[in-house]
Amino acid sequence: MIISLERRYQDRLEEFSARHVFLVDLAMVLALMGCTALGATLTMPGAGPPDHDETTAAVMGVACLVLLKHRTHPRTTVVVAGACTVTAVGLGYLVTPLLLAPVMAALYWLAALTDRRSTRIHGLITLFAVTLAAVFSGSMNHVSLLLRTIGPVFWLMLPLAAGKMTQLRRAYLRSVQARAERAERTREEEARLRVTEERVRIARELHDVVAHHMALANAQAGTAAHLALTSPEQSRKILTDLTGTTSSALRELKATLGLLRDDDAPGSPGLEPSPGLARLPELVSACQSAGLKVTVTTAGEPQPLSPGVDLTAYRIVQEALTNVTKHATAEAARVLLTYTGSRLLITVSNDGPSKPEAARGRGFGVTGMRERALSIGGELCAGPRPQGGFEVTTALPLQPSVHLAEGTPA
Repeated sequence: MIISLERRYQDRLEEFSARHVFLVDLAMVLALMGCTALGATLTMPGAGPPDHDETTAAVMGVACLVLLKHRTHPRTTVVVAGACTVTAVGLGYLVTPLLLAPVMAALYWLAALTDRRSTRIHGLITLFAVTLAAVFSGSMNHVSLLLRTIGPVFWLMLPLAAGKMTQLRRAYLRSVQARAERAERTREEEARLRVTEERVRIARELHDVVAHHMALANAQAGTAAHLALTSPEQSRKILTDLTGTTSSALRELKATLGLLRDDDAPGSPGLEPSPGLARLPELVSACQSAGLKVTVTTAGEPQPLSPGVDLTAYRIVQEALTNVTKHATAEAARVLLTYTGSRLLITVSNDGPSKPEAARGRGFGVTGMRERALSIGGELCAGPRPQGGFEVTTALPLQPSVHLAEGTPA
């Protein structure tokens, strides 16, 4: 508590000093004039003061007034204050801290405001000159040579050390402030990066959901319209499946868009679990109702997947089958899941030729699948098969090897 109060008062004092620089400097000069006036009256026991009152007052007045320029001309201030102090000592006045107050203040500001070289040169010259004047001063004849030397050296070294400590403290505070500003910028950049990654993730999720269900709905509606006259029962069944497709699309859209809301609010409904390979039968059924027969084959011993890898595997299969529905004339597709060691190999292929409009490009489907695979340390290849058709092959780790871009827990 005491330290906090001291720091608060110190901050207020520094703030006042920064706003009223001239008033602070003027108060300091007046205080130093009082010190020198009092110091000029001090003498050794049994001795009287020198008879140079007017000259000493003028000289020490100059030594004090020159301190008004200590912020802009610290070197000149030290030279003038030092010369005036040497003159006063040479006139026979006793060397005391009160008489040395102006030159001590000048040395303090010299050390606090200038570089080390200037402090050494001007400080040592001033110290040597004042000490030499004290040694030969008649006011200190009854004092040993050692005391004549030690006294001025001690009193003049003190402000030099204090000024240098002030300079180091200011440099430290500036470095701390610079580090804080740099850390703040880093936090802002990291926050922007996280927002960008989240936007990309949600955009990719929306693309997969909308593209898949809209493609299936379009294919189901077209098939139902084609069979409406020749096979009403089958057409009715496809329309029923179309209702399930749109309902599933709405559910997944709601779950995805729910990520943009504050789900931590009290009473807010929780989001549905992310889809995984366990929902492949639903995906296969939806594709079959759109006229695409899908065969799923599993090789190796199935192993548990982390939620992020499970979602990535499902979305890649979903997007690959969506591309078959949209861009190929195939009536069948094959999905092969191979568990080998610590990786899951997924192959989605078809034998049908591409539709004419597919030559204009496949949109963002393949790019999105590749980004999903790379986000968890996997890899993906997609391209035409030599014997015809198209094939998507991806290798995913059973546990993600890098930070998930999907935002799902590992």
